[in-house]
Amino acid sequence: MSRQGGTDTRQSSRPRSAGRGGAVLRAAGAVAAIALWLAVMAVGGPTFGQIGSVQTTDRTTFLPESAEATRAVEWQEKFAESDAVPAIVVLESSEELAPPMAEELMAELDAASVDGRALADTAVIGPLPADDALALQLVVPLSAELDVEVGVEEVRDLAAAAVERGDFGEGAQAYVTGPAGFSADLVEAFGGIDGVLLIVALIAVLVILLVVYRSVLLPFSVLITAMAALCAAIVVVYQLAAAELIRIDGQSQGILSILVIGAATDYCLLIVARFREALMEGHSRWTAVRRAWVRSLEPIAASSGTVVVGLLCLMFSDLNSNKALGPIAASGIVFSVLAALTLLPALLGLLGRAAFWPVMPKPTSEAAHVAKRSEHRGWFAVARWVRRRHRPVWILTTLVLAAGCLGVTQLQASGVPESSLVLGSSDAREGQEAIGRHFDAGSGSPTLVYADEAVADEALETVQGTDGVASAYLTAEGGGPVRPGVDARAVEGRVQIEVTLADPADSAAAEDTVVQLRDNVHALDDESLVGGPTATALDKETTAQQDNLKIIPLVFGAILLILMLLLRSIVAPVVLILTTVLSYGTAMGVSALVFNGLYEFPGADPTVPLFGFVFLVALGVDYNIFLMSRAREEVRERGVHDGMTHALAVTGGVITSAGVVLAATFAALSVVPIMFMVQLGFIVAFGVLLDTLVVRTLLVPALSHELGRWLWWPSKLFRRPGGLRAESPDADSEADAERSAALK
Repeated sequence: MSRQGGTDTRQSSRPRSAGRGGAVLRAAGAVAAIALWLAVMAVGGPTFGQIGSVQTTDRTTFLPESAEATRAVEWQEKFAESDAVPAIVVLESSEELAPPMAEELMAELDAASVDGRALADTAVIGPLPADDALALQLVVPLSAELDVEVGVEEVRDLAAAAVERGDFGEGAQAYVTGPAGFSADLVEAFGGIDGVLLIVALIAVLVILLVVYRSVLLPFSVLITAMAALCAAIVVVYQLAAAELIRIDGQSQGILSILVIGAATDYCLLIVARFREALMEGHSRWTAVRRAWVRSLEPIAASSGTVVVGLLCLMFSDLNSNKALGPIAASGIVFSVLAALTLLPALLGLLGRAAFWPVMPKPTSEAAHVAKRSEHRGWFAVARWVRRRHRPVWILTTLVLAAGCLGVTQLQASGVPESSLVLGSSDAREGQEAIGRHFDAGSGSPTLVYADEAVADEALETVQGTDGVASAYLTAEGGGPVRPGVDARAVEGRVQIEVTLADPADSAAAEDTVVQLRDNVHALDDESLVGGPTATALDKETTAQQDNLKIIPLVFGAILLILMLLLRSIVAPVVLILTTVLSYGTAMGVSALVFNGLYEFPGADPTVPLFGFVFLVALGVDYNIFLMSRAREEVRERGVHDGMTHALAVTGGVITSAGVVLAATFAALSVVPIMFMVQLGFIVAFGVLLDTLVVRTLLVPALSHELGRWLWWPSKLFRRPGGLRAESPDADSEADAERSAALK
């Protein structure tokens, strides 16, 4: 190599494009790709505001058709005189409240309308006085033509105005609760998904990228790519939901947004790293783009494939909410890959080295591989240390992670009360607590029993004699309890028994009562059904626990198969899966301790362990794929230990950046005041950091050095003539020696 003035004369031998015409064609293709994605964003942007119109908050729609609560809903609709959703107004005071005090408020509620549509579907029921005379209860059947949150807001405004004008004396309080109240609180809590959640996630990613790359244009190129992928996914999901092919709720939408931003950014970072390497090797912008694309394709395809397959395993769930999340989230991953492999290369090709301005990569006067090592000096030090201390590293790391797994015994994932789903203040929760202070705790959320007309009286006696039942009555013709001279209403040979439970409808004690009720009425009549809010929650928890036992092994097996196909090995995929599962167990154990101790949550939704497993195992394996696919590439030329040392060093920065980005995006879920979202966000954020900084940096490389050439058994690498060059893991690698000489 000759030099002139310190400049590398190797420039003439660098790969160049096919000429000016070829560059123009590539630029034109890049512009066309960008224009296409901008058109997608133009369509997808407005869809964000429309997706709420196809969301559902009815928890019974997410249960399987075979669930008893679902079958009970069919009979509930037959007995119902309207599709109204009940909102319960609770008026509470320290002084005696007489029913006439509520007459003016009842008249206002009966006459109220919103945008020309009546507020109440039928006459307001009540006022129902408490035994201690310190509370009144009104039941407002909200019209099904109104959005539930709009109807509840109007009821709250009218009730607050009545309290303010002194209808109920000094110090009175008004709450709106019941099914409509809780639904409205959930809708309000999820309202931040369209705005605050997305903004927080994007700002977090932007800050991290600015710190990592110290570049102005590159972070925005990555964010534009991620947003394009999200817009495309939103359009597809909206169309599927509008066609009633899937059911979507605020929870699914929030997870989709976070997953797409995080995954798309991760894939972009891998391409950017390869693009930067190619530029430092002296290639032109379009050649660098091509080399980056080719070198990134296999790991991106494999890592996205593990996530997509893991998510699609959710389609085997019996819960429709889980079943819907599978294709929703999988579509997000697919568009993340498409955007990363088309839009980002187009942007990088047009920008060239300017993408990294003001710190633009330049070829050095030394050989390209030496320049690369200088760039990753810190990670080479880490890789050498892990290589020399591999046995104590993997033993100690495994022991620490195993100790963290012990916290799983403290995870209370058997469900949480509906009143605890929304974090922070909740008018519906406060209203339910007020009901518990003055009425039967289950008042306002009745359990419904449907029995054969021939055994109506016996069924009523059975229900009334069940422990945990405060009161029960047969529904009469025209509604209400059966009265003298009025027969029980029968529909297609069945009667309805309305049951008020002694415990809050969303409590574990109430669920125990429903279990006992079912046992008792089924013994009397096999075709009897027990439904209502408590039964719905019980069936959801039972189904979710069954899903865990079914889907987790499916995800485990599917990802293991993909890894075997990618790495052409049996041992390496097993090692990667076991280390990732160990990391998952630690993340769940630590999370359980944090939830119980720091946050003082009353428990966790039974779907939390499943979602945590799917996201952590699928996403955690991603980083191991990035590492091991590079290791497989390096060991061909450098041998087992040199190859792993080099792979860890050159991928350390990009994988760590990707892990931090993904953790930050999932941590953004904490801005949504829903317990499930906060818990899932913490589990995935902590688990991804654990997997990135500990498992991928320490445990997997140390085990690789421990196993040596056997890690790749029985791939062609293992069977190549003479076997893989298995130099001593305790000695300095060839790469280290070259680097040390070059840096002197």
